[in-house]
Amino acid sequence: MSQKTLLLTGASRGIGHATVRHFNAEGWRVITCSRHPFPQECPWGGGEENHVQLDLSDPSDTINAVGVIQERLNGRLDALVNNAGISPKGPNGERLNTLDTDLMTWGKVFHVNFFASVVLARGLKDELAAAKGSVVNVTSIAGSRVHPFAGAAYATSKAALAALTREMAHDFGPLGVRVNAIAPGEVETAILSPGTEQIVEKLPMQRLGQPEEVAAAIYFLCSGGSSYISGAEIEVNGAQHV
Repeated sequence: MSQKTLLLTGASRGIGHATVRHFNAEGWRVITCSRHPFPQECPWGGGEENHVQLDLSDPSDTINAVGVIQERLNGRLDALVNNAGISPKGPNGERLNTLDTDLMTWGKVFHVNFFASVVLARGLKDELAAAKGSVVNVTSIAGSRVHPFAGAAYATSKAALAALTREMAHDFGPLGVRVNAIAPGEVETAILSPGTEQIVEKLPMQRLGQPEEVAAAIYFLCSGGSSYISGAEIEVNGAQHV
C-alpha cells in the first residue's frame, strides 16, 4: 500500500505539533503549513522538505499556496486538518470582546480561523476525492459558549467553522470525502491563559487535556475506523460541555 499523506495547518506547537508526531508514528507522510519556518525542535522524518511556509491571514498567500501544495502531492490527499487558529488579546493580555475588537482584527482572525479552511479544502478537492480522504476542522468549546479567555472574534470564527463543517460534509460527501470537526476544551499547551486552573477545578475530569489526546481524536476521524462518520463535531474536553 502507498504511504498516506496528511496536510496540517498550524503545525509548529501544541495540538498541531502533537498531531504531526502521531500521524508520523503511524507511517503517514505529513505536509505542514504555518507562518513560521520549519521548527527544528520538531524533527519528524522528512519534515523540512514537507513544510510550506505561508501566512493564512493573507488571502492571496493562502490561495497561491494551493498550487505549491499540489506540486508536493501525487494527485492524492488522504487527510486535511485545519488546525491553525489565532486569538488576539488586548494590550494587557485581556480578552477582546465585541465592543473593543477593531475591524482589522476581526478580519485577520476570520481569515486564519475560517476562510483558510475553505480555500484549502476547495482548492484541494480533487486530490481529496482521489483518495476518498477526510477533512478535520479544529473548532473549540468557545464556539458554543462565552469563554473567559477566548475573544469574541475567535469564538465566532470557531462557531462559523462548526457550521462550515456541516456544509462541507453535505457538499463533499458525493465526492467520497468525509468532513468532521473536533472541539477541544482546556488543553495543556505553552499558551494557557492565567486563571485556567480555576476552570480545571470545575471540570468533571478535573484535569487539563493533553495535546496527544486531541491528536488521537483527529487521527480517528482520518482513519478507517470512522468511515461512516461525517458532519460530526466531537467534543474533546473532559465533559466540560455538560
